[in-house]
Amino acid sequence: CLRRIRLTAPERESDGVEREVLICESDGIRLDIYLCAHTELTRSRIKGLIESGQIHVNGSPGKAGKLLRTGDVIDMMIPEPEELKAEPEDISIDLVYEDDWLAVVNKPQGMTVHPAVGNYRGTLVNALLFHLKNLSGINGAIRPGIVHRLDKNTSGLLVVAKNDAAHLSLSRQIADKTCSRIYRALVDGIVKEDEGVIATQIGRSPSDRKKMAVVKDGKPAVTHFRVLERFREYTYMEFRLETGRTHQIRVHCKYLHHPIVGDDVYNTNKCRFALKGQLLHAFQLGFLHPATGERMEFFAPLPDYFEKILNRLR
Repeated sequence: CLRRIRLTAPERESDGVEREVLICESDGIRLDIYLCAHTELTRSRIKGLIESGQIHVNGSPGKAGKLLRTGDVIDMMIPEPEELKAEPEDISIDLVYEDDWLAVVNKPQGMTVHPAVGNYRGTLVNALLFHLKNLSGINGAIRPGIVHRLDKNTSGLLVVAKNDAAHLSLSRQIADKTCSRIYRALVDGIVKEDEGVIATQIGRSPSDRKKMAVVKDGKPAVTHFRVLERFREYTYMEFRLETGRTHQIRVHCKYLHHPIVGDDVYNTNKCRFALKGQLLHAFQLGFLHPATGERMEFFAPLPDYFEKILNRLR
């Protein structure tokens, strides 16, 4: 229900502003919701563009709540986003291992991995820049050293590269599936199978671009699972990633109709526990050291709040 017409070639004009005209082909949808669903821009970015008068509808400045009609012309002037750069912050982190090539960190629930628009401080990257002397530069100034990520409300282990050679080696191991990543989670309901494999395709949800979903045209996603313990209304499970799609375990649990407890994005069931996020923990991480080739394995115990809930259920 959206047709795009680009008016500039190249895409950006000399002042760094991209102009794009969209023609609406449906009725009764708010301007902000329409753009969020049908462009690559985030909701906060769209809000900022509307408030600064850079989005017009039929020649007049648009308002977020304006209801669109078929044939409305949406004229967008999109300046290049300001370059982000992470700054060091004295934030305590659980450094499990460190040498000249890499570091392994046990990330707490509630900590974002790297800065993004609207969230510049308090991230793991800010802490890493303070505590570590060197970080790889492959991912730029905003994600130095970050080889793979964990969701904000997922706790547990991730590896950080301290130089580009380590970064390339670790990234290759993840792509070649020789890096092992094992998670533990508590899910709603009783999972009948003791173990199994979930193989689907995951991509952006067609109804909400902030979510991921099992879709026909997505990227292959494979998760191995086994049941660790069953309770009256819940199942304690272990998951091993074969691929690493965004929100993969969370989406696959929803696909199984056993969403992760505390997941406020993919679980619509009422949670009986006082939680600040999903009960999903990166429990084990294994890889070959980039310099020595030695196989390294790390384990992180469940956070106290997770362990207390399991004991309560027992």
